[in-house]
Amino acid sequence: MLTLQETSSVMQRRPRRNRKSQAIRNMVEETRLSVKDFIFPMFLIDGVNQKVEVASMPGIYRYSLDLMLKEIEDCVNLGIMAFDIFPAYPESKKDKYATESHNPETFYLKAIHKIKTTFPEIVVMTDVAMDPYSSDGHDGLVENGKILNDETLEILGKMSLAQAHAGADILGPSDMMDGRVGFIRNVLDENGYTDVSIMSYTAKYASAFYGPFRDALDSAPKSGDKKTYQMDSANYYEAMIEADLDTEEGADFLMVKPALAYLDVIRLLKDNSNLPIAAYNVSGEYAMIKASAERGWLDGERAMLESLLSIKRAGANVILSYFAKEYALIARD
Repeated sequence: MLTLQETSSVMQRRPRRNRKSQAIRNMVEETRLSVKDFIFPMFLIDGVNQKVEVASMPGIYRYSLDLMLKEIEDCVNLGIMAFDIFPAYPESKKDKYATESHNPETFYLKAIHKIKTTFPEIVVMTDVAMDPYSSDGHDGLVENGKILNDETLEILGKMSLAQAHAGADILGPSDMMDGRVGFIRNVLDENGYTDVSIMSYTAKYASAFYGPFRDALDSAPKSGDKKTYQMDSANYYEAMIEADLDTEEGADFLMVKPALAYLDVIRLLKDNSNLPIAAYNVSGEYAMIKASAERGWLDGERAMLESLLSIKRAGANVILSYFAKEYALIARD
């Protein structure tokens, strides 16, 4: 038991003094979120005057280009300056080789060009993977049930070049094929797109939290799963193998996906890389908070803020999140 003198000495150290008012808490705050931290993922569909809510993601919509331009304008006025655009294609436009991904007349590439010319000051990020365009629903080329790595790279290269030509600022290879960052970097550089950045999906795990995203794009695999190319959830140090390779191959950012279940991996990459670290606060993480809030089980706003703050605290420089606009509205007020 502590003596009176020892107790007095201990009690002189009162951490609560730095919590006693909001003003003091603000001064000693160790981690701070900013609207500048965010990239807002958005879903694009073909057509005009189309705005369709994603059933499993309340408050998130698929937009036709005309309405997406208006939504982007609203977001820019809130301070959001970076957007990751994902296309949703009907089955009639999909084939085994994802040929629509590099068709210069496809609505996605035309939309990238229009968005970038309308808002030249913003950052436009694009997705590089076969699944939105593939009749098999996989991120790579499928032959006899096997995902072919090197043959997929050729398709990803064509896709990347088409997106860069359309005006993309950052390409996001989300496919997890070996060697794709170096392959894409070479294709871009050889064609004069040396300023186009690559945000590699470095540690993309085979996760249960992607379901609502696949609903939004109707891009779930038609057979099998993605475990032969996406990472095993049990693996931690393997992320550093991927990070080292992506860095050597020319990545400009390293990404961890999902974010909340892999905060330790975000910290691992942050502590061991000089590149900016991005984290994708994925659709399932968004949907869980929204569903719980709708049922009154959680304070949705507080849960959102706490979750986003944890991603930043873990070491993410950049956060891709469907909460970006909601956070910006709160930050403005």
